[in-house]
This record gives sequence, structure tokens and C-alpha cells, in this order.
Amino acid sequence: MAKLRVAAFSLSIDGFGAGPEQSLNDPMGKGGMALHGWFVATRTFRTMFGKEGGSTGTDDKYAALGNTANFGAFILGRNMFGPVRGDWPDDSWKGWWGDNPPYHAPTFVLTHYPRAPLVMEGGTTFHFVTGGIEEALAKAKEAAGDKDIKIGGGVSTVRQYLQAGLIDELHFAISPVVLGRGEAMFAGIDLPALGFRVASSEATEHATHIVLTK
Repeated sequence: MAKLRVAAFSLSIDGFGAGPEQSLNDPMGKGGMALHGWFVATRTFRTMFGKEGGSTGTDDKYAALGNTANFGAFILGRNMFGPVRGDWPDDSWKGWWGDNPPYHAPTFVLTHYPRAPLVMEGGTTFHFVTGGIEEALAKAKEAAGDKDIKIGGGVSTVRQYLQAGLIDELHFAISPVVLGRGEAMFAGIDLPALGFRVASSEATEHATHIVLTK
């Protein structure tokens, strides 16, 4: 059965999934890019952007499971798509990733402001959903068929789906980074009460990988 998953989601030791003050120059907030050091060193990451080399060990295993395995659709928050706030001034902003985003599948962006679907290279089409998280999930399920759906972020979007009890599996990569402030993943959220338990954990020099299931 298809699952709604959070996978390869980087967190700091103090539980932040992004730094403060997101901007065009700091898409993950100040200090936030340091959370992804484990990921950018992997062969999976480099292959996604047409490059060779990269690590092939445990971190790469989780990078592949979280980014290339069996996802038929993606869900993103508005902030994950870009820094534009409020109504769309025009259609010029097309995401952080250039003409060929790394999703290669229908991708549903949560927003309060309508916008026509955006067709990109490589099989990615961004669909802008104004009806909330359950509408986005329904559309993603229809698009994904038998494949899983990944919540690509950001923190607010993951928290909304957690609080609604809709997520089936979580994989967090805890990086050896302390941010001090930013977007806190677990504030006010009781994972055991939501039915989650730790299914596995595996540590490397660059991250500790925690998988939680119901």
C-alpha cells in the first residue's frame, strides 16, 4: 500500500529543520545549509545534478531511499518552493532548482494563492493547491498511484501532516550541527501519542539516521 513518508529530512541536534531568516541568499535560513553536509557528499546527490563521484556508504543508502526510491508524487510547502510571499506577482519564480528540478514527478505546492500548473523539464510539474493539506494529499495520491508520496518540506508542512495523523513513516538525518534557533520540528508534538516508535537507527560520521514507523 502506498505510504505518505518524510524521508532524508535533515535536522540539527537541537531539533531545527531550517535556520532563521530564509531569503534568496539563504534558502534554508541562516546556517541551515550545514544540516545537509551528510547528503551533499553522497553519490546520490551528485548523480541527481549530473555529477560523478561521491560517497557510497550508509549516508548514500539513506539518500537514495529518501530521494529516488518509489516516489510517485511530492508535497511541498510554499516556503520550500521559494522566497516569494503573498500573492504571486507574476510567474517568473520557478523554484530553487533551475529548469530541471530533482522531483521528476507531479509535485503539489501548498499555497493560499492560485497559480497555473508549472511544467518543468525532467517530468516535474508543480501544481499549486489552495485547499489545504488534505486536498494536496488527495491529489498526490491520485497522481502517485501505487507509489509512495514524499513530503519534501519544509518544517511547517511536515508538522501539519504530523498533527493531522496522516504520515506513515519518518526518516530524520540528525546532523552534528547546533542552530540555536530556526524552525523547530517537534515543539508541541508528541510522537509516541501519534503512534510512532523508533524502527531503526544508524550512525555515521556525518549523521545519525532515525526511522520511525507506526
